[in-house]
Amino acid sequence: MIAETALTKAQYLIELEERYGAHNYHPLPVVLERGRGVYVWDVEGKRYYDFLSAYSAVNQGHCHQLIIDVLKKQAEKLTLTSRAFHNSVLGEYEKYITEYFGYHKVLPMNTGVEAVETAIKLARRWGYEVKGIKENKAKIIVPEDNFHGRTLLAISASTDPSSYAGFGPFVPNFVKVPYNDLSALSKALDDKDVCGFMVEPIQGEAGVVMPDEGYLAKAKYLCEKANVLFIADEVQTGLGRTGKMLACEWEEVRPDILILGKALSGGTLPVSAVLADDEIMLNIKPGEHGSTYGGNPLACKVAMAALQILKDENLVYNAMYLGQYLRNELGKIKSPLIKQIRGKGMLNAIVLNTDKKDAGWNLCLKFAEHGLLAKPTHDYIIRLAPPLCISKEQVDECVQIIKQSIKEFKA
Repeated sequence: MIAETALTKAQYLIELEERYGAHNYHPLPVVLERGRGVYVWDVEGKRYYDFLSAYSAVNQGHCHQLIIDVLKKQAEKLTLTSRAFHNSVLGEYEKYITEYFGYHKVLPMNTGVEAVETAIKLARRWGYEVKGIKENKAKIIVPEDNFHGRTLLAISASTDPSSYAGFGPFVPNFVKVPYNDLSALSKALDDKDVCGFMVEPIQGEAGVVMPDEGYLAKAKYLCEKANVLFIADEVQTGLGRTGKMLACEWEEVRPDILILGKALSGGTLPVSAVLADDEIMLNIKPGEHGSTYGGNPLACKVAMAALQILKDENLVYNAMYLGQYLRNELGKIKSPLIKQIRGKGMLNAIVLNTDKKDAGWNLCLKFAEHGLLAKPTHDYIIRLAPPLCISKEQVDECVQIIKQSIKEFKA
């Protein structure tokens, strides 16, 4: 037994996780119990700015009252039927989201990685039924340094040893090319067995890596020319995060298959979606793909509310305007520790000018000390992605926290 009396409440709760939970995450030593808007509070009552937004799952802000009200109302009425029966909300949701993004059909799922797997299955089936690829020969091109989740299929597409090492054998027929390299993509597209190109418009987990302007549009053109589906993983970059509803909209690209998740529920429960037109979606027939929870009435109601808030509260514009403002203000911080500030909208990163492996972690601890939560990726890159409802005054306060933390920090 762990004696709570000998520890602080936070230490006790962390010890419980350490003893009884799998060791598959390495969180900052902060135990959160409440959130509202851009803020979260720990079990000792300390308030923080949330600059991770649950990896962009709470674009609308923590516990948005409209979403919570909709969730409560539907939860008291009907939560789950499975797809063995129709439910009174699914059709309404399907109409709403397909019109919202301009596609014929949606296939509702739960987690982002489930949506990724759905998109791959759709692309393969299209490759066999429409493009005429021979059975079991279909290939998917993916950029290097991608992150699409942690399932076996997702890590089969990865080039990061921390994702795939020790988990083989892997799903075959992923062709890996350098990100932001149109020449390599063009060469890979010469293979007639390729049915899809799956890409993050901005590589989030890799450290908010931005492609050259025009990369997405030219990649889409190359895919069309090769009769290959352009698949956009907008699980993290979509739903206003980059200052457009979809990051692909910055280059006026309409994906053949669109993958959404995270903020589709405003951070209340897992909700994801795959959107495509009939010539792609209708190649999957009844019984060939699904999920017990996918399209459940609770998720459908919540997703409609979450999407409506993005428009009603002008959060996409707020992300574009204040994201640029944040980068400008961070750029004024004069420190040898800062190598680069980069990003788009409210998906940003500080790249540290150090090769010390724990520098990003230790700087995030300093941020937390001053009331701001962020998390490093690849040791020396810190993502800055607050909820899109943040105000200019709050951005100013956060910039001062970051500035003070960097001033005090010793790598």
